[in-house]
Amino acid sequence: MKILDCTLRDGGYYNNWDFEPELVQSYLQAVALSGISYVELGLRNFPKNEFLGPFAYSSENYLKTLELPDGVTYGVMVDAKTILSSQLSIEAAVNALFCEEKNSCVSLVRIAAHFHEVEESKEIANQLKSKGYIVGYNLMQAGGKPDLEIEEKAKEISQWGSVDALYFADSLGNMDANEVQRIVRLIQKHWLGEMGIHTHDNMGRGLANSLTALEAGVEWLDSTVTGMGRGAGNTQTENLMAVLAEKYVELKPNKIYELVIRYFESMQKQYGWGTNLLYFLGAQQSVHPTYIQNLLSNTHIGKDEVVGALQYLLQLNGTSKYDGSVLEAALSLNKNTSEVTGDDVSGLLDGREVLLITNANSVAKHKKALELYIKNNKPIVISLNINKVLDDSFVDYIAITHNLKFLTEKENYSNLSKPIIYPAHRFPAQDVELLADNGNINYGVDIADNTFKVEKTSCLIPSELTIAYGLAFSIAAGANKVTFAGVDGYNSNDSRHLEMIEFFDTIENDLQDNLGFISITPTTYPIKKGSVYAYI
Repeated sequence: MKILDCTLRDGGYYNNWDFEPELVQSYLQAVALSGISYVELGLRNFPKNEFLGPFAYSSENYLKTLELPDGVTYGVMVDAKTILSSQLSIEAAVNALFCEEKNSCVSLVRIAAHFHEVEESKEIANQLKSKGYIVGYNLMQAGGKPDLEIEEKAKEISQWGSVDALYFADSLGNMDANEVQRIVRLIQKHWLGEMGIHTHDNMGRGLANSLTALEAGVEWLDSTVTGMGRGAGNTQTENLMAVLAEKYVELKPNKIYELVIRYFESMQKQYGWGTNLLYFLGAQQSVHPTYIQNLLSNTHIGKDEVVGALQYLLQLNGTSKYDGSVLEAALSLNKNTSEVTGDDVSGLLDGREVLLITNANSVAKHKKALELYIKNNKPIVISLNINKVLDDSFVDYIAITHNLKFLTEKENYSNLSKPIIYPAHRFPAQDVELLADNGNINYGVDIADNTFKVEKTSCLIPSELTIAYGLAFSIAAGANKVTFAGVDGYNSNDSRHLEMIEFFDTIENDLQDNLGFISITPTTYPIKKGSVYAYI
């Protein structure tokens, strides 16, 4: 049994392979003292047109600046695509990236390849072996492949005579024990050498799958500290060692535990790797985890809108391979799909107070008081998206601008009893058909930085904020007072918090005064504050 820790390589997908030097040195010392057999220091790449940290390249010159403790075999990974897509011959590309093993800081090189790249990879493996390296070969996205295809690839690789360890990777994180056993059995029909498994934890099965593979005869087990790795991450090194330490006495996990507590727990809170519902759902439908990772790291959309984008991705075919343009299409669902149009809403709310209300915590906390406020003061109540706190009888309209937001609650929009205010030009026809028509109002919207402009049929607002849209509609419809409830404020480091502050700053003070802007629940935004309890 051999544990290969690849934290600096797989974990780099979260911090652009730019680890703090102090962490790196502590990490290297800890793994050397823990009984871990192999450490993968990073990737080996040609130059990229962006800043990536040292472990995206793991150049020999850089590795020589590190203190690499004895007792561990060090390695790097190279994507087959890196070699095959270069403008060089395979031999020249390998020579450009790798020196002779005897002159190198690393002894192991693993080739990561998709099934369709196997035949073309033969020369890569042969070149690396001729340089004296231990050669590993990782079959990516092995889950779900037909029996015959797995057997054929294993047979092909076995004939090269240059691969020392043949890996299969659960790249989409959706394997279970039966699938692991199936793949091991199929590979073993033609491959007699050592095998390895690289697991992902999207469905919380990483550790179990690693142990299943070990029982089935797999010798090499990949892991990362706290599971730090692309998407939901990998089998956690500390958990794997905790389970195996009783049987394999050479494992000394305490140093890894210290590493977790000292460095990695705080990093995990910062970057957010680890399994969750979205990774689980994506894995079920074979959606590449990078889609989920990039959605979750997008600070300009809320978690519910992430769900909407995921639902869009789940409807597509071919998302097992990451494509940035597909993600962009999912995120562009909020953008205009045609010319801005709308109904003339002038005079609709002449002389009335409008209460713009959200689903924030303060609405639930002060629900009874808000209901009394509505009964006593009789404002026109516009709920920003479907209101999950107030009864329908307290709501007059529902405003929605985000198609992503709509996708998260699509099934609910056909059952509404209240009219919807929405920009029809932003919604595909099939989605418009799902809206219950209770006298819905089409009010157009477009986005322009630092702009708040109200017209009879549409508006320009500075960012994707439903509150800005609801306010613009209220003004266009002739409201003489605007009251807010549930504008609590996001966390100060949430980009949406800054968007809200900038939005309120965009609105002229005279307009705020004329409309009597006031929040009757607690808020951190720069608007006049009051208390709902003063008006009931």
